[in-house]
Amino acid sequence: MGRTKGKHLHTAAKELVKKISGSFSEDFSKNKAKIKELNLIGESKKELNKLAGEVTILMRRARPKTKHVPPVAV
Repeated sequence: MGRTKGKHLHTAAKELVKKISGSFSEDFSKNKAKIKELNLIGESKKELNKLAGEVTILMRRARPKTKHVPPVAV
């Protein structure tokens, strides 16, 4: 099995998150609309979806981890 996304998409997504991370979220459709608005990808719908997906993955990884605390028995 090969990669589903090319290395250029991983690199581009990292650069976008580093430069303008404040405008991206953990929601795929919002990220897709933002990338489309920035006009980073030409007519390729496939590339747009892959880039938006990779940005979404990076944003989800960047969120702070919450620690699970079990309830205290009384």
